[in-house]
Amino acid sequence: MLIASSNRLARLQYGPNGFRVLAPGDHVLCAVTGVPIGLDELRYWSVARQEAYASAALSVQAELDAARGA
Repeated sequence: MLIASSNRLARLQYGPNGFRVLAPGDHVLCAVTGVPIGLDELRYWSVARQEAYASAALSVQAELDAARGA
């Protein structure tokens, strides 16, 4: 039996080579902008901060903000 997870926030564990689904869903939220990111579109995340990002530029921005302590 398949569990419907459409329009549901997923909970993931981010690793260096991929992610593991802890709670089923079809998207996560970008840590910088809050926009939904479909799991099939998710390409950028931080293993250290366990955050997802909608783009490479947002990933870099979050890294720079973390380095500055913002």
